[in-house]
Amino acid sequence: MGRSLTSATSPTSTGPAGSARSAGPATSTTALLTALAPISWGTTYAVTTELLPPDRPLFVALVRALPAGLLLLALARVLPRGAWWWRSAVLGALNIGAFFPLLFLSAYRLPGGLAAVVGSVGPLFVVGLSAPLLGQRPSARSVLTGVVAAFGVSLVVLRAAGALDPVGVLAALASTASMSTGTVLTKKWGRPTGVGPLALTGWQLTAGGLLIAPLALLVEGPPPALDAAAVGGCLYLALANTAVAYWLWFRGIGRLTATQVTFLGPLSPLTAAVVGWAALGQALTPLQLTGMALALGATMAGQRAPRTAARQPSPRTAGDRGRRPNPTGPDRHGDRRTEPARTEPARRT
Repeated sequence: MGRSLTSATSPTSTGPAGSARSAGPATSTTALLTALAPISWGTTYAVTTELLPPDRPLFVALVRALPAGLLLLALARVLPRGAWWWRSAVLGALNIGAFFPLLFLSAYRLPGGLAAVVGSVGPLFVVGLSAPLLGQRPSARSVLTGVVAAFGVSLVVLRAAGALDPVGVLAALASTASMSTGTVLTKKWGRPTGVGPLALTGWQLTAGGLLIAPLALLVEGPPPALDAAAVGGCLYLALANTAVAYWLWFRGIGRLTATQVTFLGPLSPLTAAVVGWAALGQALTPLQLTGMALALGATMAGQRAPRTAARQPSPRTAGDRGRRPNPTGPDRHGDRRTEPARTEPARRT
């Protein structure tokens, strides 16, 4: 209560795309907290296949998204205004409405570690989308890191024991592409002034859940009966695995670069593989373990890659973008002193 939303054309509180805070202890803490999200998501596959009703991916996606979104809306008590209604719908569809059903479909059709490790190709999607959507030219290091991550994925997936289900693999890749696009657009659009990541997360989860609800009813029919284990699994997925994890994720997108955030993604398959090996008895060959090591290395390298760009003088608000005549000018002190003066006219308009 008491907060007021500006229109979607006003400067966003998260800053423009690609403007990360300077590297330091605060950035490291943000990265560590954001990393808890993909670590939590890595447990989704084991919970889905072991505790929840079989062959009900849309029902599980709905139970995970809608209750979490409504809970966060009740806590934030802020609704979208103006263009943020359709932006929330678009982000909700990409990050939740399409991503969740595809994610659970892949979880049902592939072993947990294999389904999750496909998600580590996300950095390549984000690096590619950042050029047209964020105006960020991909660095050679980011591309190479993304290729290494994808190569690690291929070692794990293509050499897996048994036949791979093509529908499951395609669903996993499509879910990764959907959320990668949503991550880049979340960074591009930021948040309305005065609106925190809790409200933004609630908007997206609610919008995505509402998109899933009619599809789940049409395709799968009425909700199935749940035993105690299934109820516990649904509560875990809705609260810790979704409400808290997505709040941390979108909070991280607002404070880190899109590339930094997406390179945390391989932590999900690493967690899933460990859980699958320890709890579900899923075997991994030495070649697959090598792929997992490459994915972890890509995660660590991805956290270092954006720091050079983060140290460069960059605009801090949406009104600043494109107004600096020489971002690499020779007089650093002059740039620092004149930056506030350049932003004032943009804010008044």
